[in-house]
Amino acid sequence: MRIRNAPPLLQTAPLQLRLAARELRRGAIVACPTEAVWGFSCDPLNQGAVTNLLRLKERPVDKGLILVAAHLDQLAYYIEPPSRTALRRARDTWPGPATWVFPASAFTPPWITGAHDTVAVRVTAHPVLSALCARFGGALVSTSANRSGQPPCRSVTDVRLRFDPALRVVPGATGGREAPTSIREAATGHLLRR
Repeated sequence: MRIRNAPPLLQTAPLQLRLAARELRRGAIVACPTEAVWGFSCDPLNQGAVTNLLRLKERPVDKGLILVAAHLDQLAYYIEPPSRTALRRARDTWPGPATWVFPASAFTPPWITGAHDTVAVRVTAHPVLSALCARFGGALVSTSANRSGQPPCRSVTDVRLRFDPALRVVPGATGGREAPTSIREAATGHLLRR
């Protein structure tokens, strides 16, 4: 797989992407660089994978999880846009480091929404994370690589030291952002996290 305008890493690492996508389909958790920090990803429709991810992070299920995708079509299954304006708000920032909260569709599992009737989604511009979603063929859970209350991992070395060294890691660099992506409510544009 060759990705147009991709950095050299993606042009030389299709094997790592293919192996990671295969692991994700089998219910594994994969570590991957994101816009600001290292993150964990898994198949959002695999309850066992999500349960293992929440256990790894020591995160309660009621908080809900963010889904990322390579393009909007990969998110259509999970969201119910409340209006064309709400969808346009999100599309105007994508692909990019902007997460939007939409009403969840009837198909979105409760282990993704948690205690909410909404779901947070992003079409990422990060080349590695986007390529992983494309290779997997759908949206993925994306959450910071850390245990709840701990700082997120900022490097692959951090991930290896703090978690199981056997964990599948997709090589790459973070996007260089200091802070996590902003989170806004799609219906109103209201900022929930700067």
